[in-house]
Amino acid sequence: MGILDLFVAASIPVLEVLLVTAVGSVLALERVNILGEVARKHFNNVVFYVFSPSLIAANLAKTLTYDSMVTLWFMPLNILFTYIIGSALGLIVVQITRTPSHLRGLVLGCCAAGNLGNMLLIIIPAVCKEKSSPFGAPDLCHEYGMGYSSLSMAIGAIYLWSYVYNIVRISSTGATKEDQKNVFGGNMKLPEETSKLLDDSPTEALLPIKDCSLCKDCPCQLAFPCTPPDEVPIVTRFKQQLTSIAGKINLKRLFAPSTIGAVFGFFVGVVPQIRWLMIGDDAPFRVIQDSTLLLGDGAIPALTLLVGANLVKGLKGSGIHTSVVLGIIVVRYILLPLTGVAIVKGAIKFGFINSDPLYQFILMLQYALPPAMNIGTMTQLFGEGESECSVIMLWTYSLASIALTIWSTYFMWLVS
Repeated sequence: MGILDLFVAASIPVLEVLLVTAVGSVLALERVNILGEVARKHFNNVVFYVFSPSLIAANLAKTLTYDSMVTLWFMPLNILFTYIIGSALGLIVVQITRTPSHLRGLVLGCCAAGNLGNMLLIIIPAVCKEKSSPFGAPDLCHEYGMGYSSLSMAIGAIYLWSYVYNIVRISSTGATKEDQKNVFGGNMKLPEETSKLLDDSPTEALLPIKDCSLCKDCPCQLAFPCTPPDEVPIVTRFKQQLTSIAGKINLKRLFAPSTIGAVFGFFVGVVPQIRWLMIGDDAPFRVIQDSTLLLGDGAIPALTLLVGANLVKGLKGSGIHTSVVLGIIVVRYILLPLTGVAIVKGAIKFGFINSDPLYQFILMLQYALPPAMNIGTMTQLFGEGESECSVIMLWTYSLASIALTIWSTYFMWLVS
């Protein structure tokens, strides 16, 4: 297959995405205001809670089996590599550009987390429909491609909300503390009466109480724990540490609706008895699978419209330095894809990846995607870097049409 044919097969899906994205941007303009800020919020909730989980659950249940799950073990590891390498390159960008402290989490997140769900769910079906596609019959390509893309979206959601969410939170919290320090610190002095009270107050440690006789002799005394810290059992300390760690993890974010949909799809696809009941033309409860697929079909156009609508905010600009945006573009569209080719080719050489060209193509494409759109949601949650994130998304998604076309053509040539 010639390079020109591969270029056409790669460019058509990207152009389709670009056109629908442009429609979303027009609908979000103030003059039109169909996808205004309030409408986007409600529309995003429908996609987040209904369309995306349905799409993931239906496609995983249909394409995933126990045998195929064993063969796809490299995909979670491959996505982890994208996050680790992207974070390392993001640290270099932060150091070179001297990114402000409140934006460091945003820059690291944009370098580490690609749009592993939305873009693949849009691009892969369009690629499979092209006659010059190197991935065989369109029906089989679409079926397995949506399964691979759904698995990628589910794994990406877990990594995104467990890693990027926390680094953005830490960066935003650190900036808030620094602001408070600047406001209340400096040369501000305490009143004289307050200083005197603090000087006269006892400074000896009240806890822990090592002499437990006080507790026994005085019944009216408050009962403090009398066990010295050194005598606390190891098991109790371990339980306390686990409780502390569990309290810091936001399980609500980690188990997002898309993750729950993935768990449901895994369960239906892997368990033969349940798969027989729901999957197939003769399945007794096939109406459940068909209804889930019907809901999932609305995810792709809705997601694409939302991407375009969210990019409008970036047109207003912000105070972010051009060097920061340029650094993120270099990482996501040059350095990461080159690294991805080396990793996937190495995995193929050592027999870690099967010979399916579509699977290999998706693994490489995971390194060349623009930043995840949910990073913008995180900046809204913490109130730091919203306008800067909009500018980053505007430029990275505008250049994605060129970068994805070039890299998709090259990846197709490598696997064909």
